[in-house]
Amino acid sequence: MTQPIKTPVKTDLFASKAPLEWAVIANGQLSTAQIPIDQEGKVVEGGIEAQARQTMDNLKHTIEAAELTMNHVTQVLIYVTDRSQLPVFNKVYAEYFSAPYPNRAAMIVAGLAREEMLCEVVAYAIVPSQD
Repeated sequence: MTQPIKTPVKTDLFASKAPLEWAVIANGQLSTAQIPIDQEGKVVEGGIEAQARQTMDNLKHTIEAAELTMNHVTQVLIYVTDRSQLPVFNKVYAEYFSAPYPNRAAMIVAGLAREEMLCEVVAYAIVPSQD
C-alpha cells in the first residue's frame, strides 16, 4: 500500500464547508493559509488590527497543532486589501515572530474570498524528520 502524498493537520479551527484542509504536511513541509475567522466561522469585526490578530492566532494554533513552533515557519505571504493596512498588520505580525524571521512577501490585493476580509496569510514551515 502506498503512503499518502499529504497528511492533513488536525486543528480546532472552524470546519470549513469549502473543499480544503487548514494545513497539510508533505515532503517535510507544512503548508497553510489562514483567514480572520473565529470559532463560528465568522470574520471578526474591529478592522485590520483585530483581523490581523485573529489570522495570526489561527496561524499559531495551526503550527502548534502540528507540534511545531513559530520558529519552524520559513516563509509567510501576507495579503491585505489596502496599502494603509500593512503597517498595522506588521505591528501585530511582529508579536508572533522573533529573529531570525521567516522570509516574507506582502501583497495589496483588490479583494479576498469573503468581502469583509481585510487580510489573509499563507505560510510554510519546515517539519523536522522523525527518524
